Amino acid sequence: MAALGGLALLAAPGTVSAGHWPGPLSRPEAFARAAALTQLGRAMFFDPSLSASGARSCASCHDPHHGFGPASAAPVEMGGPMLDQPGVRAVPSLRYLQAVPAFTEHYFESEDEGDESVDNGPTGGLTWDGRVDHGRDQAAIPLLSPFEMANKDAAQVAAALRRAPYADELEALFGADIFNHPQDALKAAGEALGTFEQSPSDFYPYSSRYDAYLAGKATLTAQELRGLKLFEDPDKGNCASCHRSQPANDGEPPQFTDFGMIAIAPPRNPAISANRDPNYHDLGLCGPLRTDLQDRADYCGLFRTPSLRNVALRQSFFHNGSLHSLRDVVAFYATRDTDPGRWYSHAPDGTVRPYDDLTPAYWSNLNRDPPFGRKPGDPPALTDAEIDDVVAFLGTLTDADQGQAQAGGAGLAVTQQR
Repeated sequence: MAALGGLALLAAPGTVSAGHWPGPLSRPEAFARAAALTQLGRAMFFDPSLSASGARSCASCHDPHHGFGPASAAPVEMGGPMLDQPGVRAVPSLRYLQAVPAFTEHYFESEDEGDESVDNGPTGGLTWDGRVDHGRDQAAIPLLSPFEMANKDAAQVAAALRRAPYADELEALFGADIFNHPQDALKAAGEALGTFEQSPSDFYPYSSRYDAYLAGKATLTAQELRGLKLFEDPDKGNCASCHRSQPANDGEPPQFTDFGMIAIAPPRNPAISANRDPNYHDLGLCGPLRTDLQDRADYCGLFRTPSLRNVALRQSFFHNGSLHSLRDVVAFYATRDTDPGRWYSHAPDGTVRPYDDLTPAYWSNLNRDPPFGRKPGDPPALTDAEIDDVVAFLGTLTDADQGQAQAGGAGLAVTQQR
């Protein structure tokens, strides 16, 4: 698997080349530089002065107390110089991205993961549409996005970094004239943020009760065990077909994603400002935010499968934040095709507009595997009681350090922008 940033560019202070990046280093020097970059990236992550508004930091949307995802139930977050510009996608979690492979249109698993002969199709990359491969590149997206941190260009980022209290550390790591080279300064910020996002204790602690259960150090309740069985049953929830729940062949803990791209057509969200235009559709891999695959009609509507770790902390789900309860999400999977009127909008004559956030030209891309694929009026793949069981199991995926943050999912057992 490709790591989020990688240590290839890391080196000890004092060995910076003319291009502001270090040359070959010893192992101790590389680790020393990684530690310094992690500390620097942590400071940047919580620094609102890196935004044009002076009020938005990375942590504003990626709250460390909510699995580095959003703390609010808003489907999208507000940004821009005046904090009045709405985003177009739900904010994803930054946890458990360290194992995401680089984007490829033809992904073959390694011997540690499964069957190496199967082409899994488009897979990997960061963001909902996989358009960048490394944390250092992903970090530039919010810094420059007009509806996020809203710096107009790399020069504005460099100016903010020059004024930051950690400017000396940046110069020590990347050269005394780093701020005179805006593109290099932006790249340096991305390197620091990407390295911080590799910190195991912060971003992939594997400390959930389910991890302890797999290690034989905890037990699950009867309801949680029923939920796990339903989660893995290919004829019931079939969740594990995309959200893998068992350790890899090499013993690596389950990531609860296969990193693949899938079209499931969550309901159109009228709370997203862009959706006021009936001709606007967020088509994931084929645009509008990703531009290199716009001619691939077979990719339209596909979004990357997120990890379900810490999913019980979320209050908005899917790329468009259209649902706000984990129970509703599981119910949507179970009844999307058997009861579409429950989820989708209706025409003036009362008829259901199925898959209303995806134009009919791309309906052939929709996933029809169980629990999908049934017909209206058929019994759903999961009963109400079974939905509750699956939700109970998903609650075991919350990391131990999240504490009371799971209160954000209160009531789940009874009833993410880029």
